[in-house]
Amino acid sequence: MSTAPDPIRVLVCDDQALVRTGYVTILSAQPDLEVVGEAVNGHEAVAASRRLHPDVVVMDIRMPLLDGIQATRQLAGPDIKDTNPPKILVVTTFNVDAYVYDALRAGASGFLLKDAPPTELVNAIRTVARGEALLAPAVTRHLIGHYAGHLRPAANAHPAKDDVVTALTPRELEVLQHIAEGLSNTEIATAMYITPETVKTYVSRVLAKLGLRDRVQAVVLAHRTGLAQGTT
Repeated sequence: MSTAPDPIRVLVCDDQALVRTGYVTILSAQPDLEVVGEAVNGHEAVAASRRLHPDVVVMDIRMPLLDGIQATRQLAGPDIKDTNPPKILVVTTFNVDAYVYDALRAGASGFLLKDAPPTELVNAIRTVARGEALLAPAVTRHLIGHYAGHLRPAANAHPAKDDVVTALTPRELEVLQHIAEGLSNTEIATAMYITPETVKTYVSRVLAKLGLRDRVQAVVLAHRTGLAQGTT
């Protein structure tokens, strides 16, 4: 007799009580999700995560004492020695886009707009829990449009660009460019006249060949090396 998989353990971090209550209510109604704790600032988020070992942390960016970017870096940053760090799902609004690029580099696995419908929040948590990165296309496009100057490569970045071009096939390079534009797998499939399943295979190959953890890192790499379409 098969048993149901363990629920996804979620920690909710937001300094607004109404927002936290809303998240908890939405998530607690899902049979495959379990809210294991709440935090009202970055310090509490880090402490609670290390104590409760959630699978996913829903992280606000603007919080007192320690913001969500610093908390993300402490929990899932590149220098973390934890072999199984929590996945960080950052919730954001367009008026805090200045922080989103920093959160990308801090180790966040996904982004979602605060005004997204409840179903998108639930699906986003499930997505990052599976180890897949989630970039809301609207967030990615808006970020790129406003912060292209920060993402364009420095002059000494061209060797890295050459390395990437050498490592990938032309079709894989095209997929990387579409990822950098913020396209979903379905949108990439339409643009390239292939199936979404084939896109998933290409994405996996791109990440493996370039040693990238997830789709978020692929976006940053494409823009920092000038491989994203429209960058020079």
